[in-house]
Amino acid sequence: MDASDWLILAALLVCLLASSFFSGSETALTASSRATMARLARDGDRRARLVNSLLEARERLLGALLIGNNVVNIGASSMATGLLLAWFGEVGVVYATVIMTMLVVVFCEVLPKTAAFDNPDRIALAVARPMSTLVRLFGPVIGAVNALVRFILARFGIVIGESAPILTPHEELRGAVDLLHREGGVEKTDRDMLGGLLDLRELTVADVMIHRTDVIMANAGDPPEKIVEAVLSGPKTRVPLWQGTPENIVGVLHVKDVLRALHGSGGDFSKIDVMGLARPAWFVPEIRPLSEQLKAFRRRKAHFALVVDEYGEMMGLVTLEDILEEIVGDISDEHDVDLAGVRTQPDGSVTVDGGVPIRDLNRVMEWSLPDADATTIAGLVIHEARSIPEPGQSFTFHGFRFQVLRRQRNRITSLRITPLTRRKNALVVRAG
Repeated sequence: MDASDWLILAALLVCLLASSFFSGSETALTASSRATMARLARDGDRRARLVNSLLEARERLLGALLIGNNVVNIGASSMATGLLLAWFGEVGVVYATVIMTMLVVVFCEVLPKTAAFDNPDRIALAVARPMSTLVRLFGPVIGAVNALVRFILARFGIVIGESAPILTPHEELRGAVDLLHREGGVEKTDRDMLGGLLDLRELTVADVMIHRTDVIMANAGDPPEKIVEAVLSGPKTRVPLWQGTPENIVGVLHVKDVLRALHGSGGDFSKIDVMGLARPAWFVPEIRPLSEQLKAFRRRKAHFALVVDEYGEMMGLVTLEDILEEIVGDISDEHDVDLAGVRTQPDGSVTVDGGVPIRDLNRVMEWSLPDADATTIAGLVIHEARSIPEPGQSFTFHGFRFQVLRRQRNRITSLRITPLTRRKNALVVRAG
């Protein structure tokens, strides 16, 4: 081989290395985490800022990568073909095709892209500066190519930038959290907390409120000692006060106010002015999103509100704790009453109280029962059955068998739920 052949081989090697660089850079930049780069950029990393600027101008980045990659690949193939033609004659074309295909596929495509896909963030930071320089150098050519591409696509009715994403940003974030959980990067508790936070915009007050049938209230017409006993005997610190009918709420009694008045009266119940202690009731509509109700709680510096429907009838109450539990899970203290709500059975079935919320059951058991048409598990059975089932009746829907165990008047109080597809996960359920 003479000196010119060595120069061609050197140029060929440079082209292959450049092709490997472009392929790896394309994979690393497109697979890099936008969240990681945004965090690094806020911390002052200049390379992360370059990565963000490159990803914000995806058309220019893609144009530079494709132009650079095709130029070096075509150049390498041309030089290899000319060199092998000079060495072996016409059969050199076949040799050049086979050799260049193997070199390009293995060393310029699969190898660099596999390495970049395995560690995209670090490689994206490493190639940020040279790629930014190449994007600026190829600027005029990229602009002309992009203009031509847009013109051709427009002829087929495709307008760049007008297509709406399939998922909303909240749904994309939820999908990312679920993916990280499946890959082991996020624990179940953290996934549930992030999912609950995202759900605040979709849930309403009616989804988390305590129904009026479970609300502890006091009758303003009762003697003061009976009212004080009702307030102090319950597990809650705030008790609605009604007059005439339970729907006519005239105020809310706070345990601290009652204890302070009782202390001031020397323990004499007859001296306590119950109506004077009652604070004004705050009514909120049942259709208010939880995110707005949380802001309202913070704005009013309040922890308690009564929920009404569209006719102004009281439906229940909602507290700040109820909303926070949607994010962090059940919050129990020494005064909470521990009720048997969910119990796993040896045969794999689960015995559930009818009033257990579907969302809580899904979170504990990692199920996906729909909660759009009903809030409690009993409500779901009634909705699907289109009737109020009798004890002993069974229904199959959504991949589960539901058997009604007990019913009080028109309320389903206990059910047995059996998954039709056995889950491999070990179920650890805390009653409550």
